[in-house]
Amino acid sequence: MASPAVVSAPRSAASSSKTETFVDNKRKDDIRMANIAAAQAVANAVRTSLGPKGMDKMISTANGEVIITNDGATILNKMEVLQPAAKFLVELSKSQDVVAGDGTTTVVVIAGALLKQCLSLLSAGIHPTVVSDSLHKASTKAVEVLTAMALPVELTDRDSLVKSASTALNSKVVSQYSTLLAPLAVDSVLSVVDPEKPEIVDLRDIKIVKKLGGTVDDTELIKGLVFDKKVSHASGGLTRVEKAKIGVIQFQISPPKTDIEQSIVVSDYTQMDRILKEERNYILGMIKKIKATGCNVLLIQKSILRDAVTELSLHYLSKAKIMVIKDVERDEIEFITKTLNCLPIANIDHFRAEKLGHADLVEEISLGDGGKIVKITGIQDMGRTTSVLVRGSNQLVLDEAERSLHDALCVVRCLVNKRFLIAGGGAPEIELSRQLGAWAKVLQGMEGYCVRSFAEALEVIPYTLAENAGLNPIAIVTELRNRHAQGEINTGINVRKGQITNILEENVVQPLLVSTSAITLATECVRMILKIDDIVTVR
Repeated sequence: MASPAVVSAPRSAASSSKTETFVDNKRKDDIRMANIAAAQAVANAVRTSLGPKGMDKMISTANGEVIITNDGATILNKMEVLQPAAKFLVELSKSQDVVAGDGTTTVVVIAGALLKQCLSLLSAGIHPTVVSDSLHKASTKAVEVLTAMALPVELTDRDSLVKSASTALNSKVVSQYSTLLAPLAVDSVLSVVDPEKPEIVDLRDIKIVKKLGGTVDDTELIKGLVFDKKVSHASGGLTRVEKAKIGVIQFQISPPKTDIEQSIVVSDYTQMDRILKEERNYILGMIKKIKATGCNVLLIQKSILRDAVTELSLHYLSKAKIMVIKDVERDEIEFITKTLNCLPIANIDHFRAEKLGHADLVEEISLGDGGKIVKITGIQDMGRTTSVLVRGSNQLVLDEAERSLHDALCVVRCLVNKRFLIAGGGAPEIELSRQLGAWAKVLQGMEGYCVRSFAEALEVIPYTLAENAGLNPIAIVTELRNRHAQGEINTGINVRKGQITNILEENVVQPLLVSTSAITLATECVRMILKIDDIVTVR
């Protein structure tokens, strides 16, 4: 048994021992080590931003833009990662963002810790496939353990939903506003849930409009539509319309242009007048058709080919007492028509009364700091959509508030998808670590050894939470283990008080989906990195 091992591995005499060693060539080991080291470096970069007391990162992009964020997915997304294996972790946090929306930092930190354990297992001479398979078993078992400790929640129980949303917001830059943003997130998600398909929430039905100025306190939920544009004021246009009939048009109210570059030579004034008169009549003809349907608010889509509206047409529209909101983005049209329950009109000949939307009030509201927004409220047969107007004192706060709100919305969406809550604050991870450790003793051979080291890896979450909060991580994690061993499964780290308490009583809860998807995605990613033994560059 010993001699072939010696022949194939003349590296060291140690590998020729009588035990079941795995003989591999040096290069494959090196590549694996390099991959794991690169992935760990990425994980360590975001580790400090985990938890409510985590630090924020300031990202300065190549074009001079500055982003301040705490969201793992955003940080990794903006990082220019070149090493192929490290890119896995960036993709990993993206996929967690898609599945659950929250826990993007957690998933990367767990992956990093698992890789660290894999490194020691591989150097002990265990075959990567064995490690990979036992990881898969451990993750399946972990999901079972998590599901067993989850508490069911009903959508009517608004308090629990708000608690989980505010937990998601607590680790963000805008955490001091969580009392305002959490209920707002819950209400906006619940208002777009379709009773016929109660499991599915499309976050595209919640439109977040950012407006600079004010503070985050001024953020509000609006049943209706908001545009961060002004009404066009040419020649005394209206700024307030009651009992509005709203038309969404995709054509231009301006004189037609020739298709190709042509120049028309005008030799005398009478011809000039005739052209102007024709233009005027053309516009007036359009406006009369619009007025005939009783429409008194126009939303005009942005146009590339020619001006959507000219000075002249605006003048006539304001004479006809029609309020105009121009430059509506093309990708907003779908949302607008869904909300107003109307149809977009692509040609003047199709302009009919049944295609209009109806609302009680359309008005331009001037905010205290000179900015103006247009609000449409009291929409009849409104579609299942809602708008949130986010305010902030500067662009950085505004962007971060939007990202945090998005995370909170995703958390509520998770609860709608899978209606179970689980404790936060490192409680589920310690419990998993304990139960997997106990389970590892039952397993035979290498598997038990592998599962035990994965159980240890999961302790990284409470350890990091304590470390970021400036507590003594070793003492805290030991005490946590002790409490969980006594059967207090909901005990976690209360970062605010700096001690260990029952986390459920402190209202620190998160959706089950966030934890389970974090574990499954992290193990999937680590297994993939383990299986790679060579990098081939194709020029």
